[in-house]
Amino acid sequence: MAKDPAVLFYTSDFLSGTFTMTNEQVGMYMRLLCLQHQKGKLSEKDMLSICKAYDVDIWSKFANENGMFFNERMFKETERRQKFSESRRNNAKSSKNNNTSEAYAKHMETETEIVTETITRTKAEIVDENFNYWWDCYDKKRSKEKAKAKWDKLNDKEKELALIVVKDYVASTPDKNFRKDPATYLHNKSFNDEIIKRNSTNAKSGSDLKSDIQQQYNGRFRNQ
Repeated sequence: MAKDPAVLFYTSDFLSGTFTMTNEQVGMYMRLLCLQHQKGKLSEKDMLSICKAYDVDIWSKFANENGMFFNERMFKETERRQKFSESRRNNAKSSKNNNTSEAYAKHMETETEIVTETITRTKAEIVDENFNYWWDCYDKKRSKEKAKAKWDKLNDKEKELALIVVKDYVASTPDKNFRKDPATYLHNKSFNDEIIKRNSTNAKSGSDLKSDIQQQYNGRFRNQ
C-alpha cells in the first residue's frame, strides 16, 4: 500500500504555534513534521540531519519515547487520516449500496465531530500560548487571571499589537513600580499609547507603529 501523501494541516494553528520562532527554525520544524508523516517516529540522527544541532525551540515540540522523537499533534492527525481512509475503502467494498452510503455518512459525521472538537481545543490552547508569551515578556506578575480576562476581550489585531510592542514598553519602564499592572494595561489598551524610550527624544505611539508592526508580522510569517 502506497504511503498516504497528505494529512490535515491547520494553518492558523501552525502560524500561532510558531509565532516566536525564526523563519529558519520554522523551516526546520516543517521539514521534521513532513519527515515524521512519511517515516513515522524519528531517530536522533533524523532530527540532527535537519537541525544540525540541538535547538530547544524545535526539539521541545517533539516527545521523546525511548530515543524516538515524534510530534504528538502530527501523530494524532496521521492516525486519524489513516482510520478515515481505511473506513472509506471498506465502505467502497461493501456489496450493499444502501448500507455503504449509510455507513459512510455516519463515519463522515463522526469525523466532522472529531475535527471540530480538535480545532476548538487547539484554538483555546493557542490563545493561552500567546497570552503566556505576552505575560512572560511583560514581567510584572500581578493578577494573572484578571489580565487573562482582559486579554480575551481583545480582538486579533489588538493582540498582535500588544505582542509586538510589549518589549519596547517594558524597556521604557525598567522600574516595575512605574509599569502599569497587566490587567490595567490591557483594559486601557495602553499598547496604543506613546512609548517614550529611555535616553531618547524619539517616541512612537501604538498607532504610529502600525507600518512597522505589519512589516515585522509579515516578515515572521513570510514563506511559511
